[in-house]
Amino acid sequence: MKRPVLFESPSSSPKLISSEIYRNSTYGAWHPLAIPRVSTVMDLAMALGWLTPDEWVRSPRARPKALSAWHSPDYVAAVMKAEEEGSVSDEVRRRYNLGTHANPVFAEMYRRPATAAGAAIWAGENLKDGGVLYSPAGGTHHGMPDHANGFCYFNDPVLAILSMREYGVQRIAYVDIDAHHPDGVEHAFATDPDVLMISVHEERRWPFKGHLEDRGVGNVFNLPVPRGFNDAEMRAAREDIILPLVQAFRPEAIILQCGADAVTEDPLSRLALSNNAHWAIVEALNGMAPRYLVLGGGGYNPWSVGRLWTGVWGTLTKQKFPERLPPLAEAVLRDLSWPGRAAGRNPPEHWFTTICDLPREGQIKPEVRERLDALGARMTAWL
Repeated sequence: MKRPVLFESPSSSPKLISSEIYRNSTYGAWHPLAIPRVSTVMDLAMALGWLTPDEWVRSPRARPKALSAWHSPDYVAAVMKAEEEGSVSDEVRRRYNLGTHANPVFAEMYRRPATAAGAAIWAGENLKDGGVLYSPAGGTHHGMPDHANGFCYFNDPVLAILSMREYGVQRIAYVDIDAHHPDGVEHAFATDPDVLMISVHEERRWPFKGHLEDRGVGNVFNLPVPRGFNDAEMRAAREDIILPLVQAFRPEAIILQCGADAVTEDPLSRLALSNNAHWAIVEALNGMAPRYLVLGGGGYNPWSVGRLWTGVWGTLTKQKFPERLPPLAEAVLRDLSWPGRAAGRNPPEHWFTTICDLPREGQIKPEVRERLDALGARMTAWL
């Protein structure tokens, strides 16, 4: 399928919205989110000459009232109190899922997710007349209205959609290519026919939701995929399902959650994508709606997530990707570490010297083809 560009690119250039709060904030030394991610994107993009001061926006922090557009006020207050006190009671732990292994108490446990949420809410306002925004700290798609879930305290994709609605945007396509299903976003919008929801995620992986048979009110299209899912299979998903659905839906805005945990090197999935597969979707969706918001998400290898998300920005700004990184960019990657991981003790040289993975092609597995065909038949009936 050859994708038509339905909308002219806006006259203003894409904007990257971020904050320095992510540079030294960590969920704890043992947690998968102990690694630097957003700060690496900022540093690598600047080292490549891809990010200018005019293109960078400092993220505001969402106020409790703004977070309560979807999250319960008592839950927001509990997160704030946990940060202030540095601990939670057993009752708070049980009620709000705070202070657990997945959702620990840490120094910025309110301010950090509230900043990502602030970027999402800001995006709703600043995309009201069209444009392209990138929030690599966003994509916390597991957060629930009244409790933390899967490393996610607040759900910035949900808040972005609600913010867009405040500014008159009704039809929104939400596409998620994280290795994990966006259960929080589906919880919010599975019964809303004006939100098209498409998710490609690993089957039989936490949160163990997002089944092929799930439909919402017809607007939910889940593609659970087996381990070893490769670039050729993602290309088929893109061309056979994602792009035809989005094109026919004719959304006023597209939100893409671009989790970096679906690549081969990530420790929390068993998929086999290269970063090229993500960038191809970023590029293909650009121009299919007048408003485009790209979010980060999962990603737990500091080198693969930094390279992939920097490449997202390079794709949005139409940069030429070098075969070998220049010295300043290489130095950014050589300065990273991954304590406690075997792969961090002796990283392969290309993690330092390149931004593009080699393509990871392969055969389209029969079960993937069957699921694509099943979604295709549903799509035909729905449209």
